[in-house]
Amino acid sequence: MTNPLSPDQAARRDRMGLLARAEAAALAALMPPAPAHRMLRAPEVGAVMVRGRAGATGAPFNLGEMSVTRCSVRLETGEVGHAYVQGRDKDHARNAALIDALAQRPEGAEIARTVLRPLAEAEAARARIRAEKAAATRVKFFTLVRGEDQ
Repeated sequence: MTNPLSPDQAARRDRMGLLARAEAAALAALMPPAPAHRMLRAPEVGAVMVRGRAGATGAPFNLGEMSVTRCSVRLETGEVGHAYVQGRDKDHARNAALIDALAQRPEGAEIARTVLRPLAEAEAARARIRAEKAAATRVKFFTLVRGEDQ
């Protein structure tokens, strides 16, 4: 049995996921000036194996590899930020790691308001558009009861 995450751990998991899914240009536009920091792990590109399950319940299988970029930074105040992002965008990984570290500072609520909330709203808008496009192609099947079928 796994231990449940603390509220802080769950919030950080959600924050890191949001930063990884964010559009790199949108994150760059929202970035505050970078504070003094040191690279613990400079952005580097690698690959991870993506696994899948048939019907979401079957036995896991290896689907293929995906490029990812990872980065770790330490602010001069001691907070450590990490990021893994899909693709080969080193700036995206560095920015995400910096935001992860900044969100751990006492002024993390300001980062949540000025960076994370707009990213979450943009993600929700993308999901809404995707859902609307899918709904437009939905086919509704119905059956008419004919007199001779009764």
